[in-house]
Amino acid sequence: MPIYEFECAACGECFEELVLGGRSDVKCPKCASPEVRKKLSAFAFKSGATFVGTGKTPGGGGCSGCSSSNCGSCGG
Repeated sequence: MPIYEFECAACGECFEELVLGGRSDVKCPKCASPEVRKKLSAFAFKSGATFVGTGKTPGGGGCSGCSSSNCGSCGG
């Protein structure tokens, strides 16, 4: 399910909203303003084979935080 992060231009409230289809009627839950903008989160942004913000590559094993091939050892 597509859950997006938004920021209200009127009051600065940051919130998450489930957005189905081409729905564009998202309003701020704090002030009810329709002036919201979708935030770009690092989780959703991918550059080439690397997920920006994590340093991880899909199926690549390891992370940029250590030299281990087992991320369970460093928490990455």
